[in-house]
Amino acid sequence: MKIFKQLLNFYINSSFHVAFAVVALTWITLLEFHLGFDKNLLTFVFFASVTGYNFVKYFGIARFHHRSLSNWLKTIQIVSFFCFVFMCYYVLKLKLETLVFIAGFGVVTFFYAVPFLPKRLYLDSKQNLRNIGGLKVYLIALVWTGVTVFLPVINNNYGIEYDVILTAIQRWIFIIVLMLPFEIRDLSYDSLKLATIPQKIGVEQTKIMGMVLLGTFYTIEFFKDSTASGNLLIMFLISAITLFFVKYADVNQGRYYCSFWVEGLPILWFLLLLIFN
Repeated sequence: MKIFKQLLNFYINSSFHVAFAVVALTWITLLEFHLGFDKNLLTFVFFASVTGYNFVKYFGIARFHHRSLSNWLKTIQIVSFFCFVFMCYYVLKLKLETLVFIAGFGVVTFFYAVPFLPKRLYLDSKQNLRNIGGLKVYLIALVWTGVTVFLPVINNNYGIEYDVILTAIQRWIFIIVLMLPFEIRDLSYDSLKLATIPQKIGVEQTKIMGMVLLGTFYTIEFFKDSTASGNLLIMFLISAITLFFVKYADVNQGRYYCSFWVEGLPILWFLLLLIFN
């Protein structure tokens, strides 16, 4: 049992779980627009997600404490290096238009972690995008939307049409809702200067906001030019399950409540699509 828990912790801490979630959402877009299985893109998205998330999470630690890193963090560094190598290999297999789009998100990810802002804009001596008050959730949602909606569309020469735009809006809303339990969890630790959603409106109002956003997320599906009844059922199920996790999110939640269960909801969404279709 101890070994299993250690493996689970490594799986989560090494960003494999969140990477599979990003891949799941990307694959959902491929299925929704009947684009076929795009092995190169999905593999790139996985390795890029591991590389990007580990860079953001551990950049400061590795930078200032590189001589006293624990064994598990050293292992994550090694894993991240190999993921970076594979990411570079698979990015060369993507189309030029896709590479231009990826470059933009690469820049955002870099400056999300690396200090670069003038002192009058940053918070708590951390001069990066991550610490600008009120920006974090919306920036993460924007990047996830670009990667999981626009990348598969662009890489498969599918036009940015009406339904694609609606899907992008849905995805942006869904990611914001997924972030709410994390924001509630971190309420005791986040600086007040970060101006997170629960800090600004309170926990209960945050949960109400999540409910309203999920209602909007589901309603948008009815405005698409092409949607199947099976998709409506799946969207309803994933909305209801996500609402459950938002409703019961708490400052003193369990260790895996967000890091495994909430973060795994995109994977569940993908599995529901496979089961019903």
